[in-house]
Amino acid sequence: MQQILDAIMADGTTAADFAALEVPKTYRGITVRKDEVDMFAGRESKDKDPRESLHLDEVPVPELAPGEALVAVMASAINYNTVWTSIFEPLSTFGFLERYGRTSPYAERHDLPYHVVGSDLAGVVLRTGPGVHSWQPGREVVAHCLSVELESPDGHNDTMMDPEQRIWGFETNFGGLAELAIVKANQLMPKPGHLSWEEAASPGLVNSTAYRQLVSRNGADMKQGDTVLIWGASGGLGSYATQMALNGGATPVCVVSSPQKAAIVRKMGAELIIDRSEEGYAFWKDEHNQDPKEWRRLGAKIRELTGGDDPDIVFEHPGRETFGASVFVARKGGTIVTCASTSGYMHQYDNRYLWMNLKRIVSSHFANYREAWEANRLIDKGLIHPTVSKVYPIAETGQAALDVHRNAHQGKVGVLCLAPEEGLGVRDPEKRAKHLEGINRFRGV
Repeated sequence: MQQILDAIMADGTTAADFAALEVPKTYRGITVRKDEVDMFAGRESKDKDPRESLHLDEVPVPELAPGEALVAVMASAINYNTVWTSIFEPLSTFGFLERYGRTSPYAERHDLPYHVVGSDLAGVVLRTGPGVHSWQPGREVVAHCLSVELESPDGHNDTMMDPEQRIWGFETNFGGLAELAIVKANQLMPKPGHLSWEEAASPGLVNSTAYRQLVSRNGADMKQGDTVLIWGASGGLGSYATQMALNGGATPVCVVSSPQKAAIVRKMGAELIIDRSEEGYAFWKDEHNQDPKEWRRLGAKIRELTGGDDPDIVFEHPGRETFGASVFVARKGGTIVTCASTSGYMHQYDNRYLWMNLKRIVSSHFANYREAWEANRLIDKGLIHPTVSKVYPIAETGQAALDVHRNAHQGKVGVLCLAPEEGLGVRDPEKRAKHLEGINRFRGV
């Protein structure tokens, strides 16, 4: 593994040099273990600690299948799906691996008593399997997390509709929180040259998700002049949605939960901000009953900020806690687009405000390859910036996941895998200098 790192760090290493490197028989990866799926039995979700369930293990390098690439991972990042995996909620991911393993001999590799997790990476291609022509050893890459089979016609208009669509590193094995990872070649994208490894690794999942959800025709199809209500506007998803709204000529109304988070979205250029800690919204009277008066109070605040406009689009991901309010405040004919339910999956809303006002609820889940590519292209052009706030070494991945689990973070939390320190991998310092303020906006927050 040291020889691989030395080759990546050296100037002038050629594709032939990378192809000649010996691939080790084992590598270190962050795992959950099948025999520990009941370790948190009896605990509340908030009390489940990823530091107990995420292990840095030495695991065998799997066989490379046709259409796949073996990548030396310099850096990765934490997403909520890694938190869910680590606390075995809402289901153990080993059920995903077992079902996938039954589909083909190559898929059987994924059904193991351990699960190497992680759905982001930046690194260097080491090997490719048969049938891969566009990506050669030595290419510096990032990866999106959509894994598809495309043997059914359903996925050939939008690959997200493939019946065998899975999220790599969550519903498949050999994920990105590791020294090596296996991805399908159609997950690979060029690494933006002006970013460090940890910066380049961090946008993948959330940036692509926000792009499909907000910009794509498969999502809300945002246009210039739209008013967009963004829940959690300083978080992993919301920070990219805020940038896309500003970059795309829309007006974001940013909902945050503290003055510190309000300061972050102001630094991104947003002007219309709702701080829930100041406003004290309580959308639920108790466990079973919502409070429409609070919906109305939120709607009035939005109109106060916008000069009378209701949101054309509500960018939803908290779920149960906010969904009733989201349906209420969207303008007549507006769109509520949802990609997650971090506060609970069982949404409740008053359907009168939906059907009588011709509003739409649109579901959105990750992104297809084209959408992920376009989202990465925005990063490469310096139009959207990474939102890395803190970076941990791979041995402290459990703590990084705990930060995200307890919402004690801003933007994205990065993880160094093979990279020995932060700040490495920048290939275009001149371009970087033009965007340094945006790149560092979340650092240390």
